[in-house]
Amino acid sequence: MYLALYKGKGTLFNRLIRLWTRSIYSHCELVMPDGRWLSASGMDGGVRAKRIELDLTHWDLIPVPWADATRIEQLFSANQGRGYDWLGLLGSQILPITIDNKRRMFCSEFCAAGLGYPLPQRYSPALLGEVVRHIHTLNLGQRNEAHA
Repeated sequence: MYLALYKGKGTLFNRLIRLWTRSIYSHCELVMPDGRWLSASGMDGGVRAKRIELDLTHWDLIPVPWADATRIEQLFSANQGRGYDWLGLLGSQILPITIDNKRRMFCSEFCAAGLGYPLPQRYSPALLGEVVRHIHTLNLGQRNEAHA
């Protein structure tokens, strides 16, 4: 499984997210072993699964071998078809308040929840990418020490 981080040009909304978060990333997805990409997308109307043709000029992939596929599938099943959380995105990412609409999600909130992180609505794609990279590094280091 992977966390996919979108760095393509995208829309004006993508550019605004990158500008606000001072990052090259504006969207994220969880890539499942069966090839489905799970997330919440403003362009697609909310929580959905789709197949995306991987173009590495538009996406960075971070392996998440420690992720719990069952947890992610349960989260997806419980939220599939729910709307995109525009108010939650604005409230938690732009304003210093946490607005958490239990009936809607935004991309990094879905991915952070799927990975089991507390307060998933506080993550931007950029912050989530940094945290996952750090955890991936720690996990690899622990595996290398175990085999030494």
